[in-house]
Amino acid sequence: MYAIVDIAGQQFKVEAGSKIYCNRLAAKKDEKVEFTKVLLIDNEGAVKVGAPYVEGAVVKATVLADDAKADKVLVFKKIRRKGYQKLNGHRQKLTQIQIDEIV
Repeated sequence: MYAIVDIAGQQFKVEAGSKIYCNRLAAKKDEKVEFTKVLLIDNEGAVKVGAPYVEGAVVKATVLADDAKADKVLVFKKIRRKGYQKLNGHRQKLTQIQIDEIV
């Protein structure tokens, strides 16, 4: 059984027991969170598609880490023949959650 869920503006394919990284959530570590914006549920071939969301469907999850960081993204700027070079780095803050169940 899996579901397509809208979490913090992004869509994820989740199953019970899976761990995902999503954009920063307001929840703290070890808190339980529920997502009601379920777009699709597949239960052993029986597919329910929402318009826009599946009514009564809830995905329950637990926050594992609220301060995780993504890989560093390097931004390099250069103007050739002018001696201009600039290197900036950025690490996006993420929240790691574990999907407990799909109801």
